[in-house]
Amino acid sequence: MFERPASGESAILVHLDLGVKADQDELDEFELLAVSAGAEVVEFVRGSRQSPDRRLFIGKGKAEEIKDIIAAAEANLVIFNHALSPSQERNLEQEFQCRVVDRTGLILDIFAQRARTFEGKLQVELAQLRHLSTRLVRGWTHLERQKGGIGLRGPGETQLETDRRLLGKRISLLKQRLEKVSTQREQGRKGRSKAMVPTVSLVGYTNAGKSTLFNRITQSEVYAADQLFATLDPTLRRLELPGEGAVVLADTVGFISHLPHELVAAFRSTLQETTSADLLLHVIDVASPQRGTCIAEVNDVLKQIGANKVPQVEVYNKIDLMDEGQPRVECDEDGVVKRIWLSAQTGEGVDQLLDALAAFFHQEHVRQIFHLAATDGRLHAQLYELGQVYYDHAMDDGGWEMDVELPIRHYEQLIGQDEALTKRLLATVQ
Repeated sequence: MFERPASGESAILVHLDLGVKADQDELDEFELLAVSAGAEVVEFVRGSRQSPDRRLFIGKGKAEEIKDIIAAAEANLVIFNHALSPSQERNLEQEFQCRVVDRTGLILDIFAQRARTFEGKLQVELAQLRHLSTRLVRGWTHLERQKGGIGLRGPGETQLETDRRLLGKRISLLKQRLEKVSTQREQGRKGRSKAMVPTVSLVGYTNAGKSTLFNRITQSEVYAADQLFATLDPTLRRLELPGEGAVVLADTVGFISHLPHELVAAFRSTLQETTSADLLLHVIDVASPQRGTCIAEVNDVLKQIGANKVPQVEVYNKIDLMDEGQPRVECDEDGVVKRIWLSAQTGEGVDQLLDALAAFFHQEHVRQIFHLAATDGRLHAQLYELGQVYYDHAMDDGGWEMDVELPIRHYEQLIGQDEALTKRLLATVQ
């Protein structure tokens, strides 16, 4: 009977080319993922097949080759750069007599190490349990036996059935807790919407420099490092734009190719900051030879979470790593900013980014006379905060007559939040 060891970080990496040969950058990323998880890579095994083997994913001959490497290197962990079925993992562990982890399990492990906030830990645990729920059998064959002995005899329920039942209860509890956290986040978003503070969300491939850029323009100290998934938990900061007031800037988790569906589902509440944003800054590592593939992967995830229709500006970061990298702004034929070249590390081009953000949120202004009732004190204060007040006259009934100029987007939001306000507009000042 095979018992899984409690730990083991000496790893053999396995990648199979299925009809198409993988790029070296993809293989380097896989190795970096393993190192980020804490594994010590002792061997990288490659192979090729037209289609995966139903039982072992790899062929019998390649399995024998890996067994010999495990014995020679005394490795106790094999990591596949593919998604394995539960039966394939189980068969491979029986074949190798050591732990086997697929790409999904590897990324989940990294996320578990990076989670810092209560919400992040809940989301990672939920994703892990969903992944584990189909893999309970594994190498523990004793789980299939019923409990026995004095005081241990149950109602015919096997240990495996008990674990599945407990797992289901834990998943249900985590969902309930995340619902509460999601409700709190939604209340925060509604509060920002009422205050008419727009949100800008940083998105991009992992290790593209989002957190470094976030720290540069907000003077924050969010953890940033040259490693995959250095930032997991979302961070929000207020950012003052030149001449346009404040926005909220959100730093989110980085994406990666073949992002596990368990993570996309579990982190949906966190990624809601992206779907509800007014603008996405898509940070791209301009020095990466695979930047085209990375852009496509990010856009694919944005489509999955329903954020593909949010306006997007591409930020080509790390120009300091290019020989002829110069900060610049590129616009389309209508003069709308589409791409900004900068270096978050050195600060080159950051001022141009801030100017571009200010230009994006700048719209034509409307000047309007408002007749406010005595009960409109909150709206009276909002008009001072959002626009330029030319005169403010107290009326006999306790209300106010105000001449205010404010951006069209703020004006439309005011009308939207209070339909009765339109009835109190006296005239438009030309």
